[in-house]
Amino acid sequence: MKYLKYIPAAMLAAFALPASAQDAEPPKPITVSGSVGLVSDYRFRGVSQSDEELAVQGGFTIAHESGVYIGTWGSNLAGWGTFGGANMELDLVAGYKRTFDAVTVDIGATWYMYPGGFDNTDFIEPYIKVSGTLGPASLTAGLAYAPKQEALGAWYFNGTSAFNGVYDDPGDKNDNLYLWVDGTAGVPNTPITLKGHVGFSKGNSGLGPFATSVAPTGEYMDWLLGADLAVPGTPLTLGVAYVDTDINDNEAFYLQPSFSKGQDGDGSIANGKVVVSLTAVF
Repeated sequence: MKYLKYIPAAMLAAFALPASAQDAEPPKPITVSGSVGLVSDYRFRGVSQSDEELAVQGGFTIAHESGVYIGTWGSNLAGWGTFGGANMELDLVAGYKRTFDAVTVDIGATWYMYPGGFDNTDFIEPYIKVSGTLGPASLTAGLAYAPKQEALGAWYFNGTSAFNGVYDDPGDKNDNLYLWVDGTAGVPNTPITLKGHVGFSKGNSGLGPFATSVAPTGEYMDWLLGADLAVPGTPLTLGVAYVDTDINDNEAFYLQPSFSKGQDGDGSIANGKVVVSLTAVF
């Protein structure tokens, strides 16, 4: 899971700015928002991408009053597969968001890329999100579907092939489906927001080129439960959350050889863990 992505920059900014300032400022045709932060472990859909180590992350979004927006987001990696290059993930995002009464619909696509790495590990994933609020609570339901691409194919059929770097089906293409629900609820008269997430991934049950995969065990669920504290008078938010998946130890062991190439390889990359973050928004 892109852990910081569970905390939309616009939502954090709303907590960080005084209500009077928000009311006084007239709407602008173009707005720029973003965030930068540290996380104790970069989890993408529940699976660690930083070998359960610290990650530096950040991004920004440029939005037009029409609802059209573009943005980017990046994080360091610890070697999920063998991306090569800068060992960094850089996401390019574009979409359209519109609010109908109390419901907001967001349609767009994310291009996942790895600067300086191998082209066939990049992939595009369109998405649709529907969200609404009721008092201090908000709920978002989303669907992301990545059409057939080499990055999502099952090039390796088992961990032994991946460890030895021998492709079983090079050039294979597959698709991937991800469904999720996010919820937040502000605690009255406090700067604390409770948050929760549950997601379901369905894709190939093998590993793709250079041992990469979005759903490396075929089907699995991930979830998160935590809280955020908006530090009064600052743009900072301190977050803590418990993140977990239903990937068992045998499946995690299958993932480990390719993920840990050049890493220490200690422990599961899909087990339950408390993740701490410190984020600044602008």
